[in-house]
Amino acid sequence: MNNNITPQATGPANGTTVPRSAGFVGLGLMGAPMAANLLKAGWSVTAWNRSTAAVDAFVRLGGARVKNVAALRDEPVIIFMLPDLSFIEEASAGLLAEWRLAPPRPGTLVVVMSSVSPVGVKAFGLAVAEASGGNATVLDAPVSGGTAGAVDGTLAIMAGGPAEHFERLRPVLEAMGTMVRRLGELGSGSLAKACNQLIVGTTTAALAEAAELAERSGMEVESLFEVLSGGLAASRVLEFVGPRLAAKDYAPTGPAKFMHKDLSFVLASAAAAGATVPMATAAVALYGELKDQGLGDLDLAVVRQTIANLSAAGADTAAVPGTAARTTATAQETTP
Repeated sequence: MNNNITPQATGPANGTTVPRSAGFVGLGLMGAPMAANLLKAGWSVTAWNRSTAAVDAFVRLGGARVKNVAALRDEPVIIFMLPDLSFIEEASAGLLAEWRLAPPRPGTLVVVMSSVSPVGVKAFGLAVAEASGGNATVLDAPVSGGTAGAVDGTLAIMAGGPAEHFERLRPVLEAMGTMVRRLGELGSGSLAKACNQLIVGTTTAALAEAAELAERSGMEVESLFEVLSGGLAASRVLEFVGPRLAAKDYAPTGPAKFMHKDLSFVLASAAAAGATVPMATAAVALYGELKDQGLGDLDLAVVRQTIANLSAAGADTAAVPGTAARTTATAQETTP
């Protein structure tokens, strides 16, 4: 690890600095290019990943490696990009144990860039504060933009946490994204990502329905999407997911099963806020059906196949089978 890096990254608002050194946990489809962009921006990055092949590739780019997450204990910034909060809690257990024995330097930043529960990340923040003797602070900074945005460094990053720590973290985030915003205290970034997924998930499902309806009515889906792109129905979702929906290309750019997880966070947050979310409720049921059909590891566009399967089975087009039971169970699982 490089703990004595001389160059500093300066936060624009208050002039505070952090060494240009970071730990990165999780080199998957999103994490690997994000960490690579940190290297390109001049950061010294030390990484850990469960499988060694991804770390080998990262080292070839100029990164460093550690045998376990606890070995990142002295990094000023530690970024987690794992599938869910449970993975982060498991991976960070040794790190927190180390900090209980000897606290990290004051001002250490732990950054959760995964899509996680807005409620759960607050609890994780408390656990990190307790283990570190108050010397480490958690910020949540989930991303949107898919693998293309991760590779190009053009992600939208939605952050939550104390303003002064966000400004210290800003140079790190700006190395990976072009739209970086603090939306409030810890948990706000995750809630913003949940809202993002509500829009992306329901829009993708609507486009999938339109594609199936058009094709079964004898219309060419590509032509339909082309004309839609010139009107009010145009969107980034149509631009990026539309071609895959039309071509029935379900090669994964990100597993569709994660959409069900993210939409479940919407239901839990809505319950806590006393908000009614009928679109999210229907979408949780649909993406639950997608998982039940064994399609969860394919691309988000595979929701079209889910709808096609329901049509072939003669399902009621007004509702996904088991909607009430599934959404009730989901709400119970995601509400603390």
